Amino acid sequence: MPAVPLKRHPSEPAYILHRYDWSESSLILDAFTRSSGRVALVAKGAKRPSSSFRPVLLPLQPLHVSFGGEGEIKTLKSADWVGGHVMPTGAALLSGLYLNELLMRLLPREDGHPALFDYYAQAVKALAEQTADPQAEAPQAALRAFELLLLRETGVLPQLDLQTLTLEELTLGARYTLVAEGGLLHAASNDRALTGQQWLDLQAALDDSTSFRATELACSAVLTELKPQLRTLLNYHCGTPRLQTRQLMMDLQNL
Repeated sequence: MPAVPLKRHPSEPAYILHRYDWSESSLILDAFTRSSGRVALVAKGAKRPSSSFRPVLLPLQPLHVSFGGEGEIKTLKSADWVGGHVMPTGAALLSGLYLNELLMRLLPREDGHPALFDYYAQAVKALAEQTADPQAEAPQAALRAFELLLLRETGVLPQLDLQTLTLEELTLGARYTLVAEGGLLHAASNDRALTGQQWLDLQAALDDSTSFRATELACSAVLTELKPQLRTLLNYHCGTPRLQTRQLMMDLQNL
């Protein structure tokens, strides 16, 4: 009986989220692709000096990849650098690795999220622009926008224009907080919270056809209050009190 040919995926946009050593010459990659979602790939011979894979299999760089195989770990067939922006460095690089850790923890294997892939590409571009212009303000709004969109695309973000438990409309001047097990609730006086109007603005931005840019602008007005709420929600759904990249950032700041 003739051998069954391995299924081959056509070339598609991708980013490398993480890489692991596998044998003396090869790598296992955790890649985020536009159509296939998060996939595990083996890059055979990628560590050899002569390998065409060696200079392109880097995080936070836009690629086109093709791969094949039927098992859990597919075989990387080709990888081409697309270009378009510089590699983020310094704080921007750490922020990008933080986004990668979120994707690895929250996305199941081989579950396509084309819209989320596009949001990620926009967030990475914002980080690269920070690197290109040292005077630019850190893109905290872009990070918060991606966190919100990631939570929405993975189905764990409640509607931000209603109280979650009662489905009552928000009062514009009242204050509400986002909690892991209760959704959007009336805030206690000591909570870092947003007004009803601010939550409505964020929901409208998420619903906008230009979702990433609109959400980024809405986040820019509430960065201080929004960040700790999203951090708590993300840690809850990631199943950890603190992400590894956040701990690394804190350690570097202490140094």
